[in-house]
Amino acid sequence: MHASWAQGSTIALLLERARHGTPLRDARPLPEQDEIVAAALRALWRPAGAPFRPLAQVCDLWADEVEPLLTADVLDPGLVRDGLALHRALPRADLEPVLLVSDLHAGNLLAAAGGTWRPIDPQPYLGDPCFDVLQHILNDRRVADDAGAVADRMAGLTGLDAGRVRTWLFARSVVESAWSPWIWPVAAALAP
Repeated sequence: MHASWAQGSTIALLLERARHGTPLRDARPLPEQDEIVAAALRALWRPAGAPFRPLAQVCDLWADEVEPLLTADVLDPGLVRDGLALHRALPRADLEPVLLVSDLHAGNLLAAAGGTWRPIDPQPYLGDPCFDVLQHILNDRRVADDAGAVADRMAGLTGLDAGRVRTWLFARSVVESAWSPWIWPVAAALAP
């Protein structure tokens, strides 16, 4: 990112020009995708310095939106309650916020000149970097096979606390299960 600008609810980011390239998901196998996504995230995380939206804003919005959809007759009401509470609380932790991409995954990194990868479709928020690894994790169904191992791998590659990434993944999986029911077992497997 070269520069950022914000006025009211409008935010602009000046990024390097990206010509259409092959998405990472079509160019490399999963283990390499993890490494490239992790490196891109680490390079993009910056201390909060611009007036971007706080992560808590979108986390509250999503939790409020899905709460009526996550009915007790389908899902464990205790896990739903715990997951939604964590989804609202985690972004309020006393951590140094960084600029997040929030939608970086192997489909949003395009091959560029010189063997580099360019992110597209950033959705900037300020907050906990543990949130930022979740979209990549949830964009592949392998997470349903061993959610803890996938969370631990991405935490290790990004230098984040594995326990916190797992907690975030639990909370986000509860929320996402309203739209993608296949994710519910991920939440159940990671329940604190």
